[in-house]
Amino acid sequence: MGNQAYFPHDSDGQQIFHRKASVTVLDSSGLFYPNRFARLFVLAMEAVMGEASQQTVLSLSGLGELIHTPPPDTLDREFDFAHLSAISQQLEALFGARGGRSMALRVGREMFSLGLNRFGAFAGMKDPAYIALPLDSRVAIGIQTLAAVFTNFTDQTCAIKTTHEAYLFEVKNSPMAWGRTAERPVCHALVGILQEGLNWSTNGHEFHVQEIECRASGGEMCIFKINKNPIGGTKRG
Repeated sequence: MGNQAYFPHDSDGQQIFHRKASVTVLDSSGLFYPNRFARLFVLAMEAVMGEASQQTVLSLSGLGELIHTPPPDTLDREFDFAHLSAISQQLEALFGARGGRSMALRVGREMFSLGLNRFGAFAGMKDPAYIALPLDSRVAIGIQTLAAVFTNFTDQTCAIKTTHEAYLFEVKNSPMAWGRTAERPVCHALVGILQEGLNWSTNGHEFHVQEIECRASGGEMCIFKINKNPIGGTKRG
């Protein structure tokens, strides 16, 4: 998308851009993503919203130093959850609740496509032997792989529970919700990562993912409900 800024529009074609809103600068959480994950997130922001909008979000989030120097491509855990929380807040402050949610979800999906798909078992999921597995097996493996990647490489601890119709992806420490208070769930980028991870692990199927509990809105943890069956049995890509 180059240097073109992306700003959502309402039904009348008016630009939705709430720049007057501000974000509270949070103290360090003491919890971290590895630099590589943060780098993928920053690059995904540029790919989704364009360079100008990405720079605006980073600057107003107090992370202007990342505009020209993104996090290094290392697995050192040095990117504070408070930074990701600030970015998530700023997306909603700039674009409104609905626009910020859509933007964060797209950033999450792009982040997965730019590099998370090379971690753990994801790296071998385009092998014909894997693709030949039953769909329900590939869904289960995809969810388990995501949980393992986050738990092993970040301070975001994940666990999985299963019901008759869905998987419950539980996140003890979500960076998007860190230090926040909101009326509704706010971990939209994680929803996007889960959606794209499942799309990758099932060779193109789309799944309904919904955050049903969030620390920011009073929950004990952030919980994402993932339907076991794909949406309409359709495939994307």
